[in-house]
Amino acid sequence: MKQIQFYIIIILSLLSSSCITNKDLVYLQDKSTSVSDSIQIQELNKPYRVQVNDILSIDIKSTDSELEKLVAIFQPTVNTANAGSQQALYFSGFTVDLHGNIKFPILGNINVLGFTTDEIVEKVKQSLLDNYLKDISQIFVTVKLAGLRYTVTGEVKSTGVLTLFQDRVNIIEALANAGDIRATGDRTDVMVIRQYPNGQKIHHIDLTDISSMKSPYYYIQPNDMILVKPLKRKAIGAGETATQTITTIASIFSVIVSTYFLARNL
Repeated sequence: MKQIQFYIIIILSLLSSSCITNKDLVYLQDKSTSVSDSIQIQELNKPYRVQVNDILSIDIKSTDSELEKLVAIFQPTVNTANAGSQQALYFSGFTVDLHGNIKFPILGNINVLGFTTDEIVEKVKQSLLDNYLKDISQIFVTVKLAGLRYTVTGEVKSTGVLTLFQDRVNIIEALANAGDIRATGDRTDVMVIRQYPNGQKIHHIDLTDISSMKSPYYYIQPNDMILVKPLKRKAIGAGETATQTITTIASIFSVIVSTYFLARNL
């Protein structure tokens, strides 16, 4: 009987430590000692600089009817059946090649690697001025990223490659778009694999801490990979809720008792 008690104590200790608590699930907790009704966070807001494999949407228009006909030759051909779709952006947008260039109609190669969208606008305008136009005061150039494409995998409800058509997306919005992190996912150590000109780097962010909003990885960038690891508790096999945990304990206890009495009767 002492053996049964010993096993029960071990099982209860393991399962009690394996319960998923509220602190494991709540985002952006104030982990400081002070408690305040309102917390001000100074966000890092650096402009994004274009990387290899980004897709740009570039539009040129003019208020002058004669110039409008001229600038039309610089526009890419768009299949009207797929206009506005993600597939259309892939074929009609401007993909940054391995050398950091985009192949622009008529103007040829324009290097955009490491430039912001505002800087690319000025580069396109300057190229038009240098080669084709005497005055660009009536020319309007718009440059945008053709969707913010990223990958989510691990302990989320829907893994895959996703695209959001927004200029700024934080990591919580990105995860929500993937169905959010499962209860068994580790919110304290989410991995962000980010692309840089010289390769990729792995970064870590604790989404249960409100100070993560000041992290340079809180706002995702195109081609980011977000990996959510499982909690160590998941390997033990305990349930996500108290009811599931009690059911697990009862099942294990029943097996131990049955095994004990069978062994005594042999």
